[in-house]
Amino acid sequence: MPPLSQTAARKLVRKLGENARERKQALELIASLRNGGDHDNRATLAAGGVIDPLVQLLRSDSPAEVQSKAAEALAGLADYDAAIIAAVGAIPPLVQLLGRGGTAQLNENAASALMNLARNANNKVTIAAAGAIPPLVQLLGCGSPADVQRMAAGALSNLAQNADNQVAIAAAGAIPHLVQLLGPSSPDGVQQWAAGVLWSLAQNDDNAVTIAAAGAIDPLVRLSGFDSPAEMQERAAGALITLGRSSAKNRATIAAAGASANLLPEM
Repeated sequence: MPPLSQTAARKLVRKLGENARERKQALELIASLRNGGDHDNRATLAAGGVIDPLVQLLRSDSPAEVQSKAAEALAGLADYDAAIIAAVGAIPPLVQLLGRGGTAQLNENAASALMNLARNANNKVTIAAAGAIPPLVQLLGCGSPADVQRMAAGALSNLAQNADNQVAIAAAGAIPHLVQLLGPSSPDGVQQWAAGVLWSLAQNDDNAVTIAAAGAIDPLVRLSGFDSPAEMQERAAGALITLGRSSAKNRATIAAAGASANLLPEM
């Protein structure tokens, strides 16, 4: 896409408040910048005041399709303005969009926006306080499409980098779901994020016990093998090393499961 001028950005922002057709066109264009590596245009849109009207479109009186596109657009902008997006009140309505009978696309986009916002340390706390953890855990379940599971696991992975959230995520029942998602029926992207969440959760000693008891070690050993993608190997190996450091029992179980000899000295 060609570079956006400030004038064009402001025009797009105005369209968000106009009739349904104009608003839909503007949302489609803004959301399309998410995956295009279009960093400059996203920065121009943010500077042009797009964030506040997008947050307003998340509210419950907006049609579900509009809420979904607004969440998708905010997910793309969160790399640049996570603190501002949170400051104008995006987090509570994004949390309200999770579950509650919404479409799979709406759940995916809301979880994606929360995932990107949760890269910010303060937002990790705010998102958890807004009640995001239980519905994100529910979206890990087998009734969710793989893309929804992937985004929910991604959001939980970023949230789990906070010690209090590690406890809350485990208390919400995430660990059995995450272990299930390590299985061969899950796509690589889902497995990678699930292993990433377990890596962070295992930093808590009580969680490490629960993760091992839930049967995570065998699939993590399998995913840490050389036939897995590099990122998968890294996350699975990180989870195993963290589990191994937590107890001698886990170290013995990991060794017995056939973990690479290169991992064992790091535990």
